[in-house]
Amino acid sequence: MDEPKAMRTRLRSLVIFRNLLRDPVVTRLDALLGAPLSDGPAVAEALGAFASALFETDMDWSACLLRAVLRSDDICVRYVAAGQELPPELHACLSRELNFLQALSRFDGAAQRGAVPFPEEAPRWRISELDFAARYEEMLGALSTRGWGIFALSHVFTIHSGALRPVPHPDPQRLSELSGYERERAAVVDNTRALLSGKPAANVLLYGDAGTGKSSTVKAIANEFAPEGLRLVEVKKNQLYEIPALLGALCGNPLKFILFIDDLSFAENDDDFAALKGILEGGVSARGDNIAIYATSNRRHLVKERMADREGDDLRAADTMQEIASLSARFGLTVTFLRPDRDAYFRIVHTLAAARGLLVSEQELLSGAETFAIRSGGRTPRAAKQYIERLSAER
Repeated sequence: MDEPKAMRTRLRSLVIFRNLLRDPVVTRLDALLGAPLSDGPAVAEALGAFASALFETDMDWSACLLRAVLRSDDICVRYVAAGQELPPELHACLSRELNFLQALSRFDGAAQRGAVPFPEEAPRWRISELDFAARYEEMLGALSTRGWGIFALSHVFTIHSGALRPVPHPDPQRLSELSGYERERAAVVDNTRALLSGKPAANVLLYGDAGTGKSSTVKAIANEFAPEGLRLVEVKKNQLYEIPALLGALCGNPLKFILFIDDLSFAENDDDFAALKGILEGGVSARGDNIAIYATSNRRHLVKERMADREGDDLRAADTMQEIASLSARFGLTVTFLRPDRDAYFRIVHTLAAARGLLVSEQELLSGAETFAIRSGGRTPRAAKQYIERLSAER
């Protein structure tokens, strides 16, 4: 058996890292190794396809393969994540496959380039000497903070067709960039620290006026604590029915998760109302210690209320109103973000202007901020931020 065929056979016989065979670069490597060296045009086509896929991600084949290995959602990772020792058979298989993959990472395509009609024009790539076993062991030791598989790709996720999808470029908002509401924000930060440390953490409702920084607070917390193993999963209101399945999939994961429901509110007779109520109070799928639900809303009781609900013909009107209020009561922590008064608004403007290094007179800064707030619908941190951004663009 010649070397390309032997490499291909071993590649296709992977057990622990079998999902690598679905990787687009590895798939084209498999085709390249299977191209007969006697068929120059076939080798040339396979060589070009492999190099094209590789260059989309990296110029270094060794680094590309190692990255795929470290992101692999394999059986060994799941054993360690669950706090279990690897069985001897699995440990031996892991060692063999890592040794083979390290050898495969040194594939330079020299034999294939020599088989094509124009070897001097055939693509070339870099290779490196990397210790696959040591890097894999290091990854296993950091599962609780770095994650694995898709959880190593990003710290923010959305849901598509029932599956988590990484957000490659999440909102970069940082806590240090937020001004005002320090007391309110501290309560949410403390609850998040409890979640990260394995202590009991509450589900949180961030309620208040629009533009006061409720959503920004949650996003900034996710960014701040991502290096400590925090992941954020954004759940749309029409995806609430998928939360029980998420709880089952994420429970037991060493990472910590915030299920984030932004701008939450319900219309009358909304089926999602009962769904979320059941999730918060605990149904068949219990919430794991590594998961908390954070929701933002402009409505204190989350449900659109009408005077008819209070004065209508419902014989049990008090029960109806209690039912409406019961959902928000099921959040263990409610943090209220009220629209700032004039002085608080100006303090936010001052802080943001100083952070941008804006050189503008006090009178111009404050009069402009007040005018902008009036035109924007009122004094809010969002209006202050937009005003400072506009002022910076004009300088």
